Amino acid sequence: MSVFLKQFWEFLRVRKKWWLGPIIGMLLLLGLLIFFTQGSALMPFVYTLF
Repeated sequence: MSVFLKQFWEFLRVRKKWWLGPIIGMLLLLGLLIFFTQGSALMPFVYTLF
């Protein structure tokens, strides 16, 4: 995993694609939110966010 993160960081730095960082970060946070609330009583509240 760290190799992927290092390569991704190099891609952002070399190609000057800084706008991709926040998008990828938000997608990861959203995925973690859905993963950890899967099957819990909080899931109906998560669905209302969309």
